[in-house]
Amino acid sequence: MGKRKGTALPAANPRRSDAMSFTPRVFSGIKPSGGLTLGNYLGAIRRWVAMQDEGMETIYCVVDLHAITVWQDPKELPHATREVAAAMIASGIDPARSILFNQCRVSEHAELGWIFNCVARVGWMNRMTQFKEKAGANAENVSLGLYAYPSLMAADILIYHATHVPVGEDQKQHVELTRDIAAKFNHDYGVEFFPMTEPVTEGPGMRVMNLRDGSKKMSKSGESDMERINMTDDADTIARKFKRARTDADALPSEPAGLAGRAEAKNLVEIYAGLSDSTPEAVLRQFGGQGWGAFKPALADLAVQKLSPISAEMSRLMADPAEIDRLLARGAERARAIAAPILARTYEIVGLVR
Repeated sequence: MGKRKGTALPAANPRRSDAMSFTPRVFSGIKPSGGLTLGNYLGAIRRWVAMQDEGMETIYCVVDLHAITVWQDPKELPHATREVAAAMIASGIDPARSILFNQCRVSEHAELGWIFNCVARVGWMNRMTQFKEKAGANAENVSLGLYAYPSLMAADILIYHATHVPVGEDQKQHVELTRDIAAKFNHDYGVEFFPMTEPVTEGPGMRVMNLRDGSKKMSKSGESDMERINMTDDADTIARKFKRARTDADALPSEPAGLAGRAEAKNLVEIYAGLSDSTPEAVLRQFGGQGWGAFKPALADLAVQKLSPISAEMSRLMADPAEIDRLLARGAERARAIAAPILARTYEIVGLVR
């Protein structure tokens, strides 16, 4: 792949002058498009909390610009944005130790997103499986933003020169695209400016499934509220949902191999393991041979123990939206201190006169 004609390159020996050592830095974000679920907590937020102690700078974002790729009620979006921030703080993300902000406060995301729109190839976007799933049969009628948002996601990551992104398997393709965009930018302009970000798929994150259909991911947009555990659910609601979760007639096996073909059973065992910081093997050593009449109340009690304090702290935080806004604004200042010089150098590399 050769350099494109007409591109302005930096001064002499740009590859050497822009070769750099990247600070270990984590970036990740959540869309404020509806309430958060147990899936968001076990699949992402809990891992982010743990990464605060792993020696890397941590940057976490409420990605409100991504939310508007589909229609959002402008009267509800501010509440949803603050609620996501409250959930992250209540779960253990410390705004003093991590950088926490909402995306639209840092315009460098959108500006680098446009540069990357001009770097990414249409063929790359056509291969993005999540767009196909979200657009379905109506691909011609969805917003251009929904089609192109993976390049903005790449900008979210690379505007901080983030070296690591914690993701589930279903998001790994987006990090691969980020690496492709970084590699093409670096190659086209003869620099080593953007890092090859690594997806972090190991650790305590997990894929939490629907309580009514174990073949589907737990989603905030599911048809029935009984399908999911919301982070705002009170203790009685959490207990009721787990006690009514779909299961089968068989007792729990003594080892994970016995869960093959039992999607709902496997999901509940894995949720117990996630909430108890354990493993499915350990859970089945404890409950193997027992029926659901014993296991589901134990799971409900554990979930209430772990989630009720988070829900209560979220309520306390949401009672003072001005304080949430203050924390997000402070986080945005810290984020911009990193992002602004990276964007400025990007413009210089591309040849844009500012």
